[in-house]
Amino acid sequence: METALFIALGLIAGLGIAALAVFVAWPRTPADDPAAEARMAELQRLQGETTVHVQAMGDMLAGRQAELARHVNERLDAVTHRLGQSMHTSTQQTTEHLTKLHERLAVIDSAQKNITDLASQVTSLQGVLSNKQSRGAFGQGRMEAIVQDGLPKGAYDFQHTLKNGKRPDCCVFLPDKRPLVIDSKFPLESVTAYREAKTEDLRKLAAQRFRQDITKHVDDIASKYLIPGETQDVALMFVPSESVYAELHDGFDDVVQKAHRARVMVVSPTLLMLAIQVVQQIQKDARMREAADQIQAEVGRLMKDVSLLGDRMRKLQTHFSQSNEDIRLALISVEKIETRGERISQVEVGDLEPVSNVIPVPLRKIEAGE
Repeated sequence: METALFIALGLIAGLGIAALAVFVAWPRTPADDPAAEARMAELQRLQGETTVHVQAMGDMLAGRQAELARHVNERLDAVTHRLGQSMHTSTQQTTEHLTKLHERLAVIDSAQKNITDLASQVTSLQGVLSNKQSRGAFGQGRMEAIVQDGLPKGAYDFQHTLKNGKRPDCCVFLPDKRPLVIDSKFPLESVTAYREAKTEDLRKLAAQRFRQDITKHVDDIASKYLIPGETQDVALMFVPSESVYAELHDGFDDVVQKAHRARVMVVSPTLLMLAIQVVQQIQKDARMREAADQIQAEVGRLMKDVSLLGDRMRKLQTHFSQSNEDIRLALISVEKIETRGERISQVEVGDLEPVSNVIPVPLRKIEAGE
């Protein structure tokens, strides 16, 4: 369209230049010259044609300009529509992303709060574990929770007093009535010093201190709570930390073997759970054996009652047999009586002699079976 506009403008300019050239090249003649008038007429005709062409070109340019404006408006409307859709889609996506971002920020805030609470709990736990008395209460509480979860009431006792006056942390009663002693120990300072030792010398000193602490605990349990005839032959030393138990077995196997020789088993929370499950199964087996003895006794009494019932049924059968025989004999007698009654009813009365002439005949006793 722009090319056509340029062509039209070029044609108009060409016609104007041609007319100007004709006018300039036209020879000058006097005003009253007929040739001059003819040239003027021709010039006017050319000017009129040029005007017509210019007007046609103007109309054509106006139409082309209107069509160009329409195309431009259509293009602008399409671009505006696409731009609006794109902005709407971008707004929706931005809103969704902001919503997700707010949700994630809320989760992050919650996690941050949990971390803060956990940090405060860890701080309080460190405060608890830094005190020996509090640390002992912590270990004993964990041990009591494991025992209470695994055994019924009456199968254990906390702070049970032995005959020597000693009171271990827990006694679990087995079927032979001898308690299994469990005592809680938590050598945290020596383990912490052993882990935090920077030099080899400090590590050796901490290891020696750790061995001394564990050995002392083992000796105390063996001397106080292993009483022949009263307690079980083995006692349990409960270490309420899996990491401390792992540290003990990894680096101090000689201490563990010494505890085994002293009949003191070092157990972690997991091993204590397994030991409690074993005790629970032992108690269940004992109850089943007691129940089996009771069942056998009841079955024996039941068989005696069944035998007595059989004797009584056989006696009753004998009585029934005798009753059947007596009934049979009675029926035979009834049949004979009926037969004789029929015979008597068939006798003619007219042929009988007077009663006074009849010689009395003594009656004969009817024997059984006639």
